[in-house]
Amino acid sequence: MAVLPILHYPDPRLHTVAKPVGEINQKVRQLVADMAQTMYEAPGIGLAATQVNVHLQVVVIDLSDERNQLQVFINPEIIWASEETKVWQEGCLSVPDFYDEVNRPAEVKVKALNLDGETFELHADGLLAVCIQHEMDHLKGKVFVEYLSALKRMRIAGKLKKKLKAGEL
Repeated sequence: MAVLPILHYPDPRLHTVAKPVGEINQKVRQLVADMAQTMYEAPGIGLAATQVNVHLQVVVIDLSDERNQLQVFINPEIIWASEETKVWQEGCLSVPDFYDEVNRPAEVKVKALNLDGETFELHADGLLAVCIQHEMDHLKGKVFVEYLSALKRMRIAGKLKKKLKAGEL
């Protein structure tokens, strides 16, 4: 396993739309292992392949305190979302040290493949629902700050560019 470099907003590669995984082979399994290690080291609770400059529809999530309940979503698709919404304070490994409120559906049902290539469906609410939607946005080339005002986005981008120049990222 390897820790992969994480792209930081406003890197244009974060806006690349991910392609579906055609075959779950050793390369995809290695990507998942590397993404999990990267997420744990960061530390974070979710990571999309887009964030590590691999433009395939792969997401890893682990909400456990022990960091031992890795969930893998390959070619995920939201097949149902509640009309009820909820506002959550979100952060992102690609937007370090910035948090803001985002309004999303309170519950979702996602369909995806696991590492064995088997289709599964999962009903999620609370933090898991938020995390799934957040990571799937990355696969569509969208970063959570795009839900914020243009002024907030400009400020965040400016601060992150300064950190990058200073070697802090």
